[in-house]
Amino acid sequence: MKKVAILQSNYIPWKGYFDMIAAVDEFILYDDMQYTKNDWRNRNKIKTPQGLSWITVPVGQDIGRRVRDVNLSDDKWQSKHWKSLVGNYRRASHYEEVATLLEPLYLATHHTHLSQLNRSFIEVVCQYLGIKTVITNSWDYTLLDGKTERLVDLCKQAGGTEYISGPSAKDYVEERIFTDMGVTLTWFDYAGYPKYPQLWGEFTHGVTILDLLFNCGKDAHRYMKYVSR
Repeated sequence: MKKVAILQSNYIPWKGYFDMIAAVDEFILYDDMQYTKNDWRNRNKIKTPQGLSWITVPVGQDIGRRVRDVNLSDDKWQSKHWKSLVGNYRRASHYEEVATLLEPLYLATHHTHLSQLNRSFIEVVCQYLGIKTVITNSWDYTLLDGKTERLVDLCKQAGGTEYISGPSAKDYVEERIFTDMGVTLTWFDYAGYPKYPQLWGEFTHGVTILDLLFNCGKDAHRYMKYVSR
């Protein structure tokens, strides 16, 4: 049995994204899909004393691109984002340890494409959490036409026998095609996460995983479902 998940890359995603990575044997970054504006591809939320705040990577206005084709025209945002993280998380219990991992990605690396940027952060977080799942790109494979047909075929090309999908895909995935192709379709459950020690007011789950890492460090796995030590 080989479990496969296929998702577009996100910028410093929330903990559920990494739990899905940890739950499968291969995680395919599906950045051949069209870029969607005001989504999670290039932005995420952090906690601040004034409440939740977006940090957004500027990518221009063209929405007619695939995610893999989104260029980053400058790197001015990198130091700005880093200052936001420092200013809002330097009081967190594990700030120093986590900052050591992240600072080079913000201040010593020039990112030219959104896909490359997102993957760099995803890989660093996976390494810190001890997630050993193989991460590949959708363009490593042949892509068929048809939303569901393409997902099933990608899974089979990767040698997968079970496809793990986020629940939002129930709106468009045709389950019958998975059955016909001999692939088990399993819906991932994001419910039931415990609260963890968090700065700045009322607790919220819907923030970047960096919030969990800064506050809990290597104990982050205690507040996740599939990450273990």
